[in-house]
Amino acid sequence: MELTKERKKQLSDFCNRVGLSFKNLEHLDQAFHHRSLTNEQKGVKNNERLEFLGDSVLGMVTASFLYKNSDNPEGDLAKIKSSVVSEKALAPVALRFGIDKLLLLGHGEEMSGGRKKPAILADCMEAIIGAYYLEAGYKNAEKYVLSFIAPAVEEAFSDGVKDYKTQLQEKFQKKTKQCPKYELVSKTGPDHDQTFNVCVHLGAKCFGPVSAKSKKEAEQQAAKLALDNYEF
Repeated sequence: MELTKERKKQLSDFCNRVGLSFKNLEHLDQAFHHRSLTNEQKGVKNNERLEFLGDSVLGMVTASFLYKNSDNPEGDLAKIKSSVVSEKALAPVALRFGIDKLLLLGHGEEMSGGRKKPAILADCMEAIIGAYYLEAGYKNAEKYVLSFIAPAVEEAFSDGVKDYKTQLQEKFQKKTKQCPKYELVSKTGPDHDQTFNVCVHLGAKCFGPVSAKSKKEAEQQAAKLALDNYEF
């Protein structure tokens, strides 16, 4: 689909605003093509393949930044990474960058408010990363990603990293005035290579058992299971 003069200007203005440089704006334009558009217009490519690529680049840049800039254990880093690359985190960045105004949607998606849907905005953010990686290489894509990921990571560290057990206790106590109770269901294997199976009880509800190579980690994973499934 050949770009109009107006569309080229919109894309160029976007690049200037967020610090990108594309020789071929059609590559960038594809990143804004939601699948609903291709469902209605034959021959138009959507942004799903670029999103797949961009998601991997985003994850790598974020993981590398966390590894280089923190001595926190793996569990903390994983939680922060999951938080800052989430749909909830990326959608507001997309709105700040004006991505919602450049999205190309099918009529049905447009009418249902798709331009402001967090999932569509976050997916487009990832597609843009994928397009820029193909255009300018990893280093330039990394610089672009860090422009919004680095501040998000710093904010996450300043807010403090709460482990799953702490999160669960705070939420459950707020709801019921009770504390979660952890139960070591079984312990298997030789002394040098044991596996611990743990459940967590929230009142009458039980979550688990969950297995891990230490009792502490098994309790953490049981707490995560409860956080994901208990209705607070």
